[in-house]
Amino acid sequence: MKVVYNLSRYLVGLILIFSGAIKINDPVGTQIKLEEYFVVFSTDFTSIFEILIPYTLIISVFLCCLEIIIGVALIINYRMKLISKITLALIIFFTFLTFYSAYFNKVTDCGCFGDAIKLTPWQSFYKDLLLLFFSLIIYFLQTKLRDHYGFFNFKMFDNVFKNGVIIFISFISLIISYTAINFLPFIDFRPYKVGNYIPDLMEPSEELKYSYIMEKNGTSYVFDNYPNDESFTFKEIKLLNPEAVPKISDYSLWNEDGDFTNESFLGNKLFIIIHDVNKIGIDIRKINEFIVKLKKLKSDINFWVEPIILTSSDSKSLNSFLNKHKISIKSIYGDVTVLKTMIRSNPGFLLMRNGTVRGKWHFNKFPDPTEILSGVNITF
Repeated sequence: MKVVYNLSRYLVGLILIFSGAIKINDPVGTQIKLEEYFVVFSTDFTSIFEILIPYTLIISVFLCCLEIIIGVALIINYRMKLISKITLALIIFFTFLTFYSAYFNKVTDCGCFGDAIKLTPWQSFYKDLLLLFFSLIIYFLQTKLRDHYGFFNFKMFDNVFKNGVIIFISFISLIISYTAINFLPFIDFRPYKVGNYIPDLMEPSEELKYSYIMEKNGTSYVFDNYPNDESFTFKEIKLLNPEAVPKISDYSLWNEDGDFTNESFLGNKLFIIIHDVNKIGIDIRKINEFIVKLKKLKSDINFWVEPIILTSSDSKSLNSFLNKHKISIKSIYGDVTVLKTMIRSNPGFLLMRNGTVRGKWHFNKFPDPTEILSGVNITF
């Protein structure tokens, strides 16, 4: 019984620490996922979830930190009467989310491990079922065994020390969250990370293979190719090698002249990405000053990095914004989800050379024009 209890603690604790650490690297990503859930729940259950949407970043930081804190508490056997209840409640909450996503096909990526490890909705649900099983073991056995310290002897540490550990972990978690939000994630797990060649990621890594589930006279048949026999009734198509699907499937840019996607891969382009021109998080004068400095360098060297505003705002809002702030550079449009995936900053800067991402900057770490040029291997 002791072995089962301790293994349950360590397993659930380590998974929560890992999950929280991955997400705390990118709290804005978790915020985006929570917004998806709240939008769905406001439609399917009650509009009260709409009230929570403006606070999703705070909720994101709270949940990310909570996972790490609970994980550490489980490992060191800290206040298990309380921690076992919180753990069980947290896992039940996650299990409900993943089941709802899987069964009703509402949110196809739960974000359990951020962008580092992608799980299907059902994989996420089964993972949470496993955690729920071990969380129940912890909950029911903690009364008898919470004073048993397991494989690692933490008995030498009194409650004062354990309190210090939890306070320290909480403080570090908040610092990491704050830094990731106000700059950029420490590790970029997204397909638009520096060094990636975007056109390659828009293609499957190998030929996609499918199986076709057909029915005839109440019997199901599986075919590698769609049958010509019209007596079969189509039931389902299954992708046999889902790992080969393109990493990027929604990259599409356009302007008033039409599609801009292929042109975005030509030459050196600095995308000034503005998710929403009405919610920009910086003094616009800094962007204007930056553009002027970048244009000035054009006359100094025989090379040019073209600045382009990339936004998901509608044309009316964009034109009003450009006219108000007297910004005169090319502007293009993209889907807001794609832009938030490209960079977690509004505005943010993404440098691309011939389709390869060469640099990314948060507006709190405003790039110098010479830094932009060095990103495309230009030296003075």
